[in-house]
Amino acid sequence: MTGWPGGVERRVLDSVDSTNAEAARIAPGLAGPCWIMAYRQTAARGRRGRAWANPEGNFAATLLLRPDEPPAQAALRSFVAALALRDALLAVLPGLSGLSLKWPNDVLLNEGKVAGILLESSGNGGRMDWIAIGIGVNLLSAPDPAALEAGATPPVSLAGETGQRVTPDALLDALAPAYDRWERQFATLGFAPIRTAWLAGAARLGQGITARTARDTLTGTFETVDEAGNLVLVTSSGRRAVPAAEIFF
Repeated sequence: MTGWPGGVERRVLDSVDSTNAEAARIAPGLAGPCWIMAYRQTAARGRRGRAWANPEGNFAATLLLRPDEPPAQAALRSFVAALALRDALLAVLPGLSGLSLKWPNDVLLNEGKVAGILLESSGNGGRMDWIAIGIGVNLLSAPDPAALEAGATPPVSLAGETGQRVTPDALLDALAPAYDRWERQFATLGFAPIRTAWLAGAARLGQGITARTARDTLTGTFETVDEAGNLVLVTSSGRRAVPAAEIFF
């Protein structure tokens, strides 16, 4: 574990229902940050409660943090995590090309979804008790595209795109210090440099995309991400700041 960040606990499990669920269970007893990785998940989930395929050989881990800040600020860590994951993938496979970041929480490889990020949290009174940053990466295999929503970004695996195998342990060893570096920048300088770095690697920036919210469907040009992390879309009826949506290319 060369380079493992100081003060950060590491727990590796053979099997668990979900690393995010495990984070919620152990959160009351933890004072500091902790990475929880499992070689196998029996009830993995993605955004909006969807099932997340996680066969053995793929990566599943959650970082549990206890930030003393408002929920809106804590939620910006999805961008921190995406940057860290991109750096970790480049660290384990130097020279890897084709990586991009898809708003709000995916990492793409050759325009296919290779990783997803899921944030869950608990708090009261406008402050956070804890936040769990779940990260799933298709290291070895990708889900069947037929099981996905129509128009969803096709899944890919790292092995399938590069012909190289990376172990979950190796990725965690790279991801923990990468995240620590970006987290320190976030804590010191705020969201602005994170936003700039994320936009530099954003997928389809300046191009037409479709955003499906809980209430409507918006199509327009992906202009930027604003200071609150919202997607800014230029539509036929003007600029729209979108706080949450499913994005389709």
